[in-house]
Amino acid sequence: MKTLIAAALAATVLAAPALSFAQESQPLTRAQVRAELVQLEQAGYRPGVSSPYYPADIQTARAKVAQQNATAEATAYGASTNGSTQAGGRVTPAKSVYFGQ
Repeated sequence: MKTLIAAALAATVLAAPALSFAQESQPLTRAQVRAELVQLEQAGYRPGVSSPYYPADIQTARAKVAQQNATAEATAYGASTNGSTQAGGRVTPAKSVYFGQ
């Protein structure tokens, strides 16, 4: 009886990773990826240019795009339709550890 319970528990533990996915249910289409890239470029991100501020500059561009999208989703009274609020200051890129080297 204990062997049967142990076998069932082992089968459950081994099957759990196959049943749980960390991905979205629908993969992005090429048009969606291109539209996101256009939005990032309009927000100031330049993918073809080598930058010493790489992680910070794309994060800054994504924050601008998120802010623009949140502004577009705002109601007439300025409240976000998704139930969240955002407050903060200006996002500036931090200097790289390798800056000046």
